[in-house]
Amino acid sequence: MDTVMDNTLAQPQAFEKTAPAAGQAGAAAQSPSAAGATRNRRMLTLTAIGVLVLAGLTVSAFSYYSGRVSTDDAQVDAHIAPIAPKVGGNVAEILVDDNQAVTAGEVLIRIDPRDLAAKVAQAEAALTAAESESEGAHAGVPLVNSTTTSAATAAEAQLAAATAEVTKSLTESERASSSELAYAEADVESKRATAERARADLARMEPLAQKDEITKQQFDGYVAISKVADSELQASEQKLANARKNAQASQATVDAARARADVARAAFAQAKANRTQVAITSAQAGSAAAAILQAKANLEAARLQLSYTTIVAPIDGVVNRKSVQLGQIVQPGQSLLTLVPLKDVWVTANFKETQLADVRPGQRAEVHVDMYGQSYTGHVRSIASATGAKLSLLPPENATGNFVKVVQRIPVKIVLDQAPDGVTFRPGMNVDATVFTK
Repeated sequence: MDTVMDNTLAQPQAFEKTAPAAGQAGAAAQSPSAAGATRNRRMLTLTAIGVLVLAGLTVSAFSYYSGRVSTDDAQVDAHIAPIAPKVGGNVAEILVDDNQAVTAGEVLIRIDPRDLAAKVAQAEAALTAAESESEGAHAGVPLVNSTTTSAATAAEAQLAAATAEVTKSLTESERASSSELAYAEADVESKRATAERARADLARMEPLAQKDEITKQQFDGYVAISKVADSELQASEQKLANARKNAQASQATVDAARARADVARAAFAQAKANRTQVAITSAQAGSAAAAILQAKANLEAARLQLSYTTIVAPIDGVVNRKSVQLGQIVQPGQSLLTLVPLKDVWVTANFKETQLADVRPGQRAEVHVDMYGQSYTGHVRSIASATGAKLSLLPPENATGNFVKVVQRIPVKIVLDQAPDGVTFRPGMNVDATVFTK
């Protein structure tokens, strides 16, 4: 009985042991489908998360890049100043070396000034000579003026006296010819008529006297009358001859007066002509004054040339490409060295034309410098008025019709803000430029 009971008691235990085994077999039969569902749920979850992340990145990238434009075609630029002499000569002194920082006005090079100093001395001597000539010319103007004025006055007075003398001589001559000469001629005619009548009367009385028809006394009276008439005729003829001589003398006097008047008139004309010497002397004085101005200009030019023997820095910068040597003979325009201003630089960013629709001067910019691996802030100063290709030495020509459309680049000037201490922007450095348009 105990044995049966033991067996009876042992069976439930065995059942209990076989029951879990059967449960495990059922669970094992159901696990592949559950695992697949779990994997599907996980895949869907991961896909959804990926889609959400990708959408978020897309939105972030769009919002990030929609308000900015960037280019890696950018470099640092500056107003590089080439240093060249304006005069030729031997280099007497070099006061700088490569990569040395200099300030504006600092002496860089000195050229031997002795030749130009001699030219300055010559210009000063020429100025002194021109001033002396000008003083002499100006002093001669009043002298010539007074001399010619007095000579003209005297000549005018002589001409007036000669003219008056001519008038007086003409008056006397007219008086002699019109009164005395005419009277003498008339008197001669009268006396000749009287003499002829007396001779005729004597001739008529002479036969009568021979016939004693008249007395001798009467005949002697006719003879006396005839002789008196002849004497008076001779006297009148003598007076006529004297009157004619006087008329000739008066005419000679008139001619002499006229000659003297002509001489006085010529002297007056010469005196008037001499008055032009005043204008000539004044013109010479003006020419002398102009010569002074020219001499001063030459002196200033010589001094300016002398000042060019000292070459100074036009701007603050750093010396580069020094090619001059002590004692070298340099020529005007020859390149000696170059000054690079490190404090006055900017960035030239060559953006594509499709990027500049929203770019405006004054917008904030950011420059990433390859040398330092950092970014620095700035702002847009200006946009070029033409593309880089159009401003090149040989701009493209498409007149043949073989045209391929190429996106052009337009330079944009970006001015950098104050850089941190120890950071130097050197012209030619490569940078990445970004302009924030929103």
